[in-house]
Amino acid sequence: MATDPMPPFPPGFVWGVSTSAHQIEGAADERAPSVWDLFTAEPGRIKDGSTAAVACDHYHRYREDVALLAGLGVDAYRFSVSWPRVASPGGLDFYDRLVDELCAAGVRPVPTLFHWDLPADLDWLHRDTASRFADHVATVAGRLCDRVDRWITLNEPAEHTLLGHALGVHAPGKRLLFDALPAAHHQLLAHGLAVRALRAAGARDVGIANSHGPTWPASEEPADVEAAGFYDLLLNRLFADPVLLGSYPEGLGELMPGDVQADLEAIGEPLDFYGVNYYAPTRVGAPQGTATDFGGVRVPDGLPFSLRQIEGHPLTDFGWPVVPDALTELLTGFRERYGDRLPPVVITENGCSYDGLDDQDRIAYLDGHLRALHRAITAGVDVRGYFVWSLLDNFEWAEGYARRFGLVHVDFGTLERTPKASYAWLRELLRAQR
Repeated sequence: MATDPMPPFPPGFVWGVSTSAHQIEGAADERAPSVWDLFTAEPGRIKDGSTAAVACDHYHRYREDVALLAGLGVDAYRFSVSWPRVASPGGLDFYDRLVDELCAAGVRPVPTLFHWDLPADLDWLHRDTASRFADHVATVAGRLCDRVDRWITLNEPAEHTLLGHALGVHAPGKRLLFDALPAAHHQLLAHGLAVRALRAAGARDVGIANSHGPTWPASEEPADVEAAGFYDLLLNRLFADPVLLGSYPEGLGELMPGDVQADLEAIGEPLDFYGVNYYAPTRVGAPQGTATDFGGVRVPDGLPFSLRQIEGHPLTDFGWPVVPDALTELLTGFRERYGDRLPPVVITENGCSYDGLDDQDRIAYLDGHLRALHRAITAGVDVRGYFVWSLLDNFEWAEGYARRFGLVHVDFGTLERTPKASYAWLRELLRAQR
């Protein structure tokens, strides 16, 4: 970790932390079921056999968690609104109370309207789910828009498509490979319809949270370069191009269902900011003829690429490489690719999994990535904010409770919250920035 002071970020830069509903709220018996409830009920789906039925019990302890936010000194809190909870009697009242508590604490609420917990009776393979989502967004915005000025439509449709619909390691557990593309299109359509619904409700600051990372070829051999380009197409451009350019990369639009051109008019609705979730780059090579493991995900044989290890960098407890400079590379590359079509950027997630209360590795990770972010700003990328993932240790999807991303430790037996060394470090950094 660098010992010199963190350089100052621009005036008005927004500092925040992020969470998601299914990972922290608990109170599963007080809402309708989601696809994740069904998925976790299937034996062998979650590595430690756990569920999110209680999680961090944020639903009942939100005041305690808002006090942690206020003590940390962040400007904003990115949380997600559970669609199954809003669909249940009194469910929207919880978010009303949460927003009031945040406003009273001087913390800006930044809701994400879909973070993977789809109601159990819906399916992204069906087009109707997109219009159902727009109705849900209109309901939420109608209640909260008087106090909420920044909105995020979707979180990481790329991962939800790849892990949940193509490879089957996340809910809803489908293994469709390339037949999962309709789920990608319908999520993007849902995003566009949600933007329109938010605008109609009076929202003035709307964006999306897409996950991105540089794709590095395993070598300069043409087969590896081609494979890396294809992977970049699927995980980066497939989800950025329609939103930012109003068009799919060449060859992909014809694979999508419905009146794609009409849908793209909605998908490409202008945004006020573009959210980027960044964790690590990916090294990609030509197919090797065997399944490969990457970050706990087993990628099957038969795909036109294979994932390779990135050597020469430390790893998080999740096995992800720590490469801060790749964040600078990603953002400057986006600026070159999209030019004036790229709105101001907000880093909507960045964080790491490490055990322990004295989490010096997390401090080094955050320090390095913030300096890399500052270099991107110096290079001309318009970045307006940064959100750490995550406030609390939580239910980490298929990993259960084995991975700890929080600035605050949660004892999942007692639910006691204990701020880690990284919490104190970030608090002091924010004071220095101001």
